[in-house]
Amino acid sequence: MGRLAIEETDGVTVAAFQDSKILDDSVIQQIGAELLECVNQTSNGRLLLDFSRVRFMSSAMLGRLVMLHGKCKKANVALKMCCLADNLAEVFKITNLHKMFDIQRDKEKAIAAFGKKGWFG
Repeated sequence: MGRLAIEETDGVTVAAFQDSKILDDSVIQQIGAELLECVNQTSNGRLLLDFSRVRFMSSAMLGRLVMLHGKCKKANVALKMCCLADNLAEVFKITNLHKMFDIQRDKEKAIAAFGKKGWFG
């Protein structure tokens, strides 16, 4: 069973997490492998991670996301995130990861943000 539901929406590859808790190391490894596969398979250069189902995740998962960010940069894939629960958004702020990642409140805004160019997009 895949840990991500992958779909294409308006030219953006959307990877939606299926687990509400991402804590177990084997689950994190599987998600990490699926995310790397998404980067390799995306034909549009746009990847959106949808966290709408996720309520808890471990620091090890944050590490995987940082690694994914680097992989996306090397592959020239734009990466955005959306739908973080308040407690997860707070973790991203505390760890300063909110400065590394482009985090949008909802899926529609995140998809629209891929089309913007510069400040006045």
